[in-house]
Amino acid sequence: MPHLVILYTPNLDAATDMTALCRTLADAMLAVRDDDGRQVFPTGGTRVLAYPAAHFAVADGKQDYAFVYLNLRMANGRSDATKKRAGDAILAGATAHFSSLMQSRLIGITAQVDESPGQVFDGKHSNLHPLFQKS
Repeated sequence: MPHLVILYTPNLDAATDMTALCRTLADAMLAVRDDDGRQVFPTGGTRVLAYPAAHFAVADGKQDYAFVYLNLRMANGRSDATKKRAGDAILAGATAHFSSLMQSRLIGITAQVDESPGQVFDGKHSNLHPLFQKS
């Protein structure tokens, strides 16, 4: 963890580079600092995945509306201020990414941060973390 999942209307695929958005948001997450100035999200554990919706309906359907939903899921234990900084960072990154496109089309963007306080199981297996851990 953390994982950022992006769900979006597929009418955006031809208009923007979603892989670039993923990289922008991963970099934004890696730049978030806690109240003591430490990096909040581990480099090796930061993931951003984007999925176009197979089916969708947005608003009244009278125009080619688009929508992007950003859901950041993080482990518990961070301050409210840190969670807000994380949410602000991903919303700012997405807003910047879509700013020029929003000049010519209607797009809704929602960012939500979820914390997993009562995990029943949290299994992990990765050889990425050691790559980014300092000696």
